[in-house]
Amino acid sequence: MGKSKKNRAAATKQIQLKSQTTAEAFSFGDPVPVLDRRELLDYVECVQMDRWYEPPVSFDGLARTFRAAVHHSSPIAVKCNILTSTYIPHPLLSQQAFSRFVQDYLVFGNAYLEKRTNRFGEVIALEPALAKYTRRGLDLDTYWFVQYGMTTQPYQFTKGSIFHLMEPDINQEIYGLPGYLSAIPSALLNESATLFRRKYYINGSHAGFIMYMTDAAQNQEDVNNLRNAMKSAKGPGNFRNLFMYSPNGKKDGLQIIPLSEVAAKDEFLNIKNVSRDDMMAVHRVPPQMMGIMPNNVGGFGDVEKASRVFVRNELMPLQKRLQEMNDWLGKEAIRFDTYSLDIAP
Repeated sequence: MGKSKKNRAAATKQIQLKSQTTAEAFSFGDPVPVLDRRELLDYVECVQMDRWYEPPVSFDGLARTFRAAVHHSSPIAVKCNILTSTYIPHPLLSQQAFSRFVQDYLVFGNAYLEKRTNRFGEVIALEPALAKYTRRGLDLDTYWFVQYGMTTQPYQFTKGSIFHLMEPDINQEIYGLPGYLSAIPSALLNESATLFRRKYYINGSHAGFIMYMTDAAQNQEDVNNLRNAMKSAKGPGNFRNLFMYSPNGKKDGLQIIPLSEVAAKDEFLNIKNVSRDDMMAVHRVPPQMMGIMPNNVGGFGDVEKASRVFVRNELMPLQKRLQEMNDWLGKEAIRFDTYSLDIAP
């Protein structure tokens, strides 16, 4: 009996030691999303929807992408401001209406002007129709406004009252597409890098840590309590300090290994710079006109010369495209002043 009791006691002690020295790993903290969930709905063709065609890409996605990155929205704002400043207001088309017309064209690759007439058929105003909600009818001669809401339903514009200016697409001829589509992944990558770094700082400037415990003197109940304390500490920056009492513990029995200097090296600056260069290349706006600070000592060069070349190569062709509306209307409603850097008295 004595020998049997000794064997059982030894076995019990061995089981306790084994339970205390078993390696254990668990994760805590919510995962941080890195990639944006937004995506452009790229269809195979212009799908027929009710009595109109849907565009080949999501205009709602283009609208949200417009402000995804500063180097994407800033070039569009520069072009719109210069075109609006050189536009000569007309009684039929105000400067504000022209600015909306230009912005729609630069963002969506489509712009619409509605010709409003009086009872005698005379044109009294040209009003821009929001390109985000304007659709082309099945006969390609009619247009629909398809904004849904509590008090709005799709309605058809008067036939022949819509002027449609579009950036030509190589795959279809129903809608235009903006020329910056190839830079959208770079714009979203730029936005994702900024949001990820912002969450990094909000979370206490750390990306987490590994708690490495090798001290066999730790009680399993203490380990469980420590695990529960970490799992219950939710929210950014809530878990900042930890007190751990380990009697008779070894020097390195409990280690905190931060990941902020190891795994958080996401090449933030490289991502921002490369994606910025992609967006600037697709918009072709000189960097000094967008307020970008040069990294080199020499700078970007003479801003006046860059502005003149930019206006000649980029904005003058845009002015010619916008003036196509004059042929449709039969009147010269869109005219421009000569671009000048001199300040008018």
